[in-house]
Formats: sequence, structure tokens, C-alpha cells
Amino acid sequence: MKRRELLPGIEWVGAVDWDRRLFDALIPLPDGTSYNAYLVRGRERTALIDTVDPTKADALWAHLADVPRIDDLVIQHVEQDHSGLAPAVLARYPEARVLATPKARMMIADHLGIPAERVTPVADGETVSLGGRTLQFLHAPWVHWPETMMTYVPEDRLLFTCDLFGSHLASSELHVATAEHVAESAKRYYAEIMMPFAKTIHGHLEKVRRLDVATIAPSHGPVHDDPASILAAYDHWVNDAPSNLVLIPYTTMHGSTAKMVEHLVAALAERGVTSAPFNMTVSDLGAYVIRLVDAATVVFATPTVLVGPHPSVVVAAALTSALRPKARFAAVIGSYGWAGKAAETIQALASGLSAEWLPSVFARGLPTEDTLRALDGLADAIAERHKGLG
Repeated sequence: MKRRELLPGIEWVGAVDWDRRLFDALIPLPDGTSYNAYLVRGRERTALIDTVDPTKADALWAHLADVPRIDDLVIQHVEQDHSGLAPAVLARYPEARVLATPKARMMIADHLGIPAERVTPVADGETVSLGGRTLQFLHAPWVHWPETMMTYVPEDRLLFTCDLFGSHLASSELHVATAEHVAESAKRYYAEIMMPFAKTIHGHLEKVRRLDVATIAPSHGPVHDDPASILAAYDHWVNDAPSNLVLIPYTTMHGSTAKMVEHLVAALAERGVTSAPFNMTVSDLGAYVIRLVDAATVVFATPTVLVGPHPSVVVAAALTSALRPKARFAAVIGSYGWAGKAAETIQALASGLSAEWLPSVFARGLPTEDTLRALDGLADAIAERHKGLG
């Protein structure tokens, strides 16, 4: 990809990673991703907003080949996919000043090896003039690290939002073509990265709305020329009540737990409750996480391995807890051979959920008529609690 003009005097100089399929050794990337860096020129100074992942260094150097000087290197976020090439940029442009939040100074030293005294801290709301063009820095802690900030260019009504409003999506299009084009990738990105910080993001949404913004340029994925669309999506994901949806992450070894899941899905449907089972040994973990954004209830379904839950459901419980979705209710169902503490273990692993735990249902071996009646009782309890949810 060549250097591309975003606005007169502002260019995209990032990299598209078509082939990356895993992020942080955890997050699936079915559509690849991009690492967005931006060159902002004024009459007197030139600023580089972020760098790219070190694996894509050649792309950045190609974009900067005819750029003789960079005066300001803005590090909005210290993670390597944003700032990993910062040391190399400073080696090439030794005159460049590093601008970052005060919290970022030591993190830059720790993660990038750039001495703290090389970093000029900028206060929340502080401005830097490039000559006819201004950079205003807006602190955005816990989106999704404590040192993150956004950068606003008031003359162009342009907001560089770092990870906020991003999407893991490799595309030849610089701008979002339609809202639908990026909606699923943006929701996946929110679910996997932003959802644990929903309460903090609520405040940042209000900060963004107070600005006059015509363009939102995130650090991953296409640029938003219709800020209202992505702001409305975030408002829904962050603030709206969960929907009438039950997620059932499950695993089965000899079929008993699968039979229980099938019965519960049917019982919920009879009661007007939508459910979505995910076999955690074969399902896309990201697809499960996307649905977590909206679910009111999570039912973990597991066979017993020795005396504990199956490892794949352990992962689901731990991840669900870490992501802190809006789910209001939770339960554990499953089967065992002779004894076990799978329910207690799952509840401990998912302790980060702010949810009411409904009674567990377990079968010794194959589910019996009593087991199925207990599952019907669980479906009744869920349906009762879901009344009024859309």
C-alpha cells in the first residue's frame, strides 16, 4: 500500500497485515488487521502519530522514504503494534521530540528502551502548534491501558482515537465504505479488547461528543467519515441493557452434556428465550465473545474431567470473567462420572461476572428425567428474569 492522503497535509503511513490470524497469542483475526500511523504536516513542524508493528517495518520506511524530518513523534499507546518502531524512528530522526502522557514515560522506558528523559509529557487538553495546524492531546486512560491518549486536530475536525473505535480488519479501503462494512469487525474488536473497560469508555464517549469531529481515525481498521455511526454503536454496546439472549459455552466428551445443552436450548425456545450454544473445542472464540456483548445470561456446560471442569470450558469461564460483559445471570450445568466440583470451580473462575448465579444442574452419567425437569426449571428461572429484555 502506498502512502495515502487522508486530508490535505495529513497522510496514512501505516501497514495492512493481510495474513495475521492471531493477536496477543489469544485473539483470532479472521480478517487480518492494520496498523495505522499518520503523518501530520504544518507550516513549521511535521508530526508522526504512532508507528506500526515491527513485523511491518518495511511498510513504514517505504512511506517515510522521502520525509526528511519528523519533529514530533506522538506515542498514543505503548503496545508494540502502535509504538514498536519508535526506537528505530528516533534513530532515523534524532531531532524528533517524543510526546506522550505522563503515565507513558516510564512505560516507554520499560517496554521500548527509550530513556524517560527523552519523552516530553503532555497534559490532558494540552496543545502543540505545527504551524497552522494544532495537535490537542486528550488523555483516555484504560482504553485499554492506563497511559493511552487521543489526538485532536481542531482545524480539520479530525480525531486520532488510538484503539478506541478500531477494528481488526485488513482492507484496501482507507475509509469505511458503509457502516455494515466494518460493523462486525468493530464489534469483535470492542468485545475482545474494550468491553472490560465499558464504564471508563462511557466517559470517553462523552468527551468525544463534546468535540466537533468530522473524521475518526483509529489505530486499527478503516477511518470513520461518519462518526455518528460508530459512536451510536459504542453507545449501544456500552450503555444499553443486555438482550434476551443466553450463551451456552460447552464441551461434551461422551454425549451427556451435549444432550443437556440440546434440551436446555429447546426449553428456552419454548419460553421465548433466544440461546446460542458454542462448542468450545471447535468454535471461533471471537464469535463467542462478540455475542457476549449482548447476552443477559451465560450458562457454562461442562463434563467433569477427574473432579473439575473440562479445560476448554475453564478457558471460556476465565475469559468471560476477564471481559466483564453486561450479563446479569449465570449458571453451570453438566455431567460427572462419580464425583466432582465442576460447578464450584467454574463459579470461582468466573467471579469477575457481576451476575446472579442460578442453581446448577448436574447429571451422574446420562441425563435422567429428573435432570431434564431440573433443566426445565432452569429455563423457567431464566425466562422469568429475562422479562422485559428486548
